[in-house]
Amino acid sequence: MHLSFWEIDTWFSNVDYTIVGSGIVGLNAALRLRERFPESKILILEKGPLPQGASTKNAGFACFGSLSEIVADLTNHSEQEVLELISKRWEGLHKLRSRLGDANIDFQNNGGYELFTGENDRFHECAEQMPYVNDLLRSLFKNDVFVRQRDKFGFEGVASELIFNPFESQIDTGRMMKSLLKVAVNADILILNQQQVVEFHDKSDHVHVALPNYSFKTRKLLFATNGFAATLTNNAVKPARAQVLITKPIPGLKIKGTFHIDQGYYYFRNIGDRILFGGGRNLDFAGETTTDFGESELIQRRLDKLLREIILPNTTFEIEHRWSGIMGIGESKKPIVERLSENVYCGVRLGGMGIAIGSTIGTDLANLV
Repeated sequence: MHLSFWEIDTWFSNVDYTIVGSGIVGLNAALRLRERFPESKILILEKGPLPQGASTKNAGFACFGSLSEIVADLTNHSEQEVLELISKRWEGLHKLRSRLGDANIDFQNNGGYELFTGENDRFHECAEQMPYVNDLLRSLFKNDVFVRQRDKFGFEGVASELIFNPFESQIDTGRMMKSLLKVAVNADILILNQQQVVEFHDKSDHVHVALPNYSFKTRKLLFATNGFAATLTNNAVKPARAQVLITKPIPGLKIKGTFHIDQGYYYFRNIGDRILFGGGRNLDFAGETTTDFGESELIQRRLDKLLREIILPNTTFEIEHRWSGIMGIGESKKPIVERLSENVYCGVRLGGMGIAIGSTIGTDLANLV
């Protein structure tokens, strides 16, 4: 790549902070750095035409965990750890709304619901644990988070009662990222797309960053690559592909809100009079532990079946589009925000909760510098 003097001078000279990844975490880290260091030169490198991973590909759930997911988390984490994680997610949602404004992200508080299929007894287990979980979360929400509610949507093959969460909402993912990118550009943050970091070397007083056809120096290097951070973290972060589909408009659609099935492994919501439906990673954990975008026949068949038999029974619909995103998960759900070497940092492993926790992790990452 033969750069001009102007290109080198404007984008690649005297760079103070370089962030790899222009998703929710990367952009929030850049904005926090701008607050802390107003005169600094901040550069974001993005390997795709749009933020790769999940920031522009997620389902738009402004949520912090379904009841069954929280119950499961409490078997693997302490009460304090679970409460801290949910608190960070809730704080992150408030940061996102405060920074961008509800209108700019099409924020809608329609509540969230959890469905339990007739194939398991998880509903009774969760119903028994609900008072305990509500007590645990009361210090944060000042009210019961989960209540039982009769199914009013006409689902089939599920328990007659759903678990309702009035604090759960939905957003427009595209509008959110467009607004966040606009805020970053207005803050004089440089963003270059189609730029993949090939390698980097920490030189004690700077980091040498190599792109496919050009190299430059930066004082600090911050990675916000989430599902693509396995090498950085010695595999403490693993990629998790999430497959999604959306229907064409369905006349008279009554479903409104966000919905979880099977500990959040399946999820759906309305977008106007369409249904967005995703999940199924639990059908093939090994196959979906990948950084390759795409869809598998096994999971897409299952999504189609659940959509036809449980979510939209006796309803005519057509699938308009299918896609996938890459999340970052691990044995622990606690995000990794740490210093990797003298001048290199990372903020990764969002556990499928990027909308909720991304703003907080981006801020925490920038505060490490």
